[in-house]
Amino acid sequence: MANYNKVLLMGNLTRDPQLSYLPSQTPVVEFGLAVNRKWTGKDGTSKDETCFVDCRAFGRLAENINKYMSKGRPIFLEGRLTYDTWTAQDGTKRSRHRVVVENFQFIGAPAGARAGGEAGSDSQVEPDNTGPTGAQPPEDDIPF
Repeated sequence: MANYNKVLLMGNLTRDPQLSYLPSQTPVVEFGLAVNRKWTGKDGTSKDETCFVDCRAFGRLAENINKYMSKGRPIFLEGRLTYDTWTAQDGTKRSRHRVVVENFQFIGAPAGARAGGEAGSDSQVEPDNTGPTGAQPPEDDIPF
């Protein structure tokens, strides 16, 4: 039987990222994510639902999330689910699902940007139309 563990989430950070280091000096960041869902019920009323997700990232991803993200900022992330179990101080068994971030993208305006697309007093923020390698594909080149 084949297995597949992939999670794609877009939401807002519920708290500032918390950076720490493993004994091997690998950076680890933990943060919470709130993902909202809106729909209309059968009776025509608008309904809202929020799902709170614990997330963790390692290495360079962890450093970038810690540096550029803060509570309330939107993020799009890709990762995998893990299941953690432990014994609490009172002796009870505890468990939770968590998303281990494998890739992410910033959503919205850069930190410090003002309305109208201005990042500073004299500079304009240019849209990034480059691909994952940083180079734009030729106009006539179809990538698939």
